[in-house]
Amino acid sequence: MPAARTIVHIDMDCFYAAIEVREYPHLAGTPVAVGGRSTHRGVLTTANYEARKFGCRSAMPAFKALRLCPHLTILPVRFDLYRAESQRIQGIFEAFTGLIEPLSLDEAYLDVTHLRSRGGHVAAEIRARIFEETRLTASAGIAPNKFLAKVASDLNKPNGQYEVLEAEIPAFMQDLPATKIWGVGKRTAERLEALGVRTCGDLQCWKLPALTREFGKFGLDLYQLCRGQDDRLVLPDRERKSVSTERTFSEDVTSLHDGMEKLESILEELTADLASGHTDRRIAKSFVKLKFSDFRSTTAECAARSVEPDAYGRLLEEAWSRRGEQNVRLIGAGVRFASMCVAEQLELGV
Repeated sequence: MPAARTIVHIDMDCFYAAIEVREYPHLAGTPVAVGGRSTHRGVLTTANYEARKFGCRSAMPAFKALRLCPHLTILPVRFDLYRAESQRIQGIFEAFTGLIEPLSLDEAYLDVTHLRSRGGHVAAEIRARIFEETRLTASAGIAPNKFLAKVASDLNKPNGQYEVLEAEIPAFMQDLPATKIWGVGKRTAERLEALGVRTCGDLQCWKLPALTREFGKFGLDLYQLCRGQDDRLVLPDRERKSVSTERTFSEDVTSLHDGMEKLESILEELTADLASGHTDRRIAKSFVKLKFSDFRSTTAECAARSVEPDAYGRLLEEAWSRRGEQNVRLIGAGVRFASMCVAEQLELGV
């Protein structure tokens, strides 16, 4: 049996909005969002907790957010500033471990198994260093694997942390809502509810063959994750073949027009992710992925050298045409990289 690991998931609190409030102190304590300037086509990238109290959230059209919260301040996205802060935070991580797997500008997994201190103490020290150096708050989850660490980081937000020890996993999973499992959105939750499943404890009563009959390949994920099992490693040095951003929606997307609006904010996040750590990689292809309400997926892709919104719009149209009578529960956009060796050969003219 492999030795227990200690994984920390750090998630910055309303990262973009928090940076803007720090830069404009007079906005402290007021509803603030970051996103497109246009109130007709603009989409929120993020919103602070004061804005969320009114129902404002990421991927929401700006006009709808302003209806919910007329005194909402919407500031333009400043990715250069956010990337700079992300790099400062990355430097703090590196003072504790070299095993860092960034997920985006504002969150990352850290493997701190090698440190003698208890994971909770390490996480608290990291969060304190982040605040001391950036005046920004972070939340953390600490657990023996990535799945549980990510779930735990959401339990004491904002500016808090939660630790799940190895011996506590069975009890922790019993009452954990099944909706906390990665990939379980509104439609899956409804199917689970119809089957009498509300918690991970309920889901543990189902055998693997029955879950795969009901949910296909996703059944294996459900079987393992409802038990708190996840053997994925924190892999900082692997050569990534692609980078993508995906969103599973609480309500299915029913029109191409709405899909285009949601794609806009997804592309903003994708652009930020690429700029934060992949500027040395050559883009070979762009792609759009859709997952339908019946869990089928489709991907449309084309040759590309950069993130071009018009090209992604055409890819979305192509993928959308394959949906038949199904609605869309997930939209993703990404790029595929040329391999390092091929890119070097192209640079050298080989």
